[in-house]
Amino acid sequence: MPLLIIKEDITTLHVDAIVNAANRTLRGGGGVDGAIHRAAGAMLDEECRTLGGCEVGEAKLTKGYSLPSPHIIHTVGPFWNGGKRGEEEQLASCYWNSLKLAKAHGFESIAFPLISAGAYRYPPVKARQVAEQAIIDYLSRNDMMVYLCILDDRSFSDLKKTVFMEEREIPVPYGICSRLMESSVMDDIKKELEKKDESFSDSLLGIIRKKQMDEVECYKRANIDRKLFSKIKSDVSYRPSKSTVLAFAIALKLTIEETEALLKKAGFALSDSKTADIIIRYFIEKEEWDIYAINDMLFAFDQSLLGGHDVA
Repeated sequence: MPLLIIKEDITTLHVDAIVNAANRTLRGGGGVDGAIHRAAGAMLDEECRTLGGCEVGEAKLTKGYSLPSPHIIHTVGPFWNGGKRGEEEQLASCYWNSLKLAKAHGFESIAFPLISAGAYRYPPVKARQVAEQAIIDYLSRNDMMVYLCILDDRSFSDLKKTVFMEEREIPVPYGICSRLMESSVMDDIKKELEKKDESFSDSLLGIIRKKQMDEVECYKRANIDRKLFSKIKSDVSYRPSKSTVLAFAIALKLTIEETEALLKKAGFALSDSKTADIIIRYFIEKEEWDIYAINDMLFAFDQSLLGGHDVA
């Protein structure tokens, strides 16, 4: 399953567990730690009192109480001391031990903050690199939906607006309906339908076989959720989102022409007027197939990322 970087308040996420960047006492503090304790309520502090604290790099589990997430995994990140005192290994352990704990309890989704990048003074760019590498390494051997929450001064959600189109029934004159139902017209339509091209699902599976790529390797390289891939595979008429099609194009190392052909199967095309499409086209033309590097660039330009769950 995939890693997605998002700009969201971690205390609002509906996942199996959120991760708290805690201090050794587990009694709450500033930053994300304080925000999680406030959102969860007083009962969280009562449970934390029973845990006997937590060492740097380790992880402990509590209930989520008033949070949308039913569980909290508390981990203690290292203070930054120049990077020569094992900070990178300790920080990576925070992610690994949190993920192992989540797996041990059967969790399928987890959300992390950027651990140690606040009051513990770990340089944010380095902290993010450690986080991404640790999570990607873990996901190469395990299935889990992982979110990395990064907040900045610019709003990520307020820029998105949804326009709702009111559906109306438009009456069709009976004379037109009756003519369309004539056998000759129906026969013509049937003949046209016989020319219908293969579906996105059939096309995708055909390319995977042609490339001699293992299906598991393919959806992991595409940063795609296993359940989503199963849905695409089992439903010949499934219509994916554009980001899902592009994620598979990257995973399969398709050329621009091949990518356009696959997009067309799902009713999409690359546009020279869309920032995300320009970025993705650049990477494909450069034959750079690392989806995490592409998502990093999309993230930097406030564009939707490739992979994850499908949003048509």
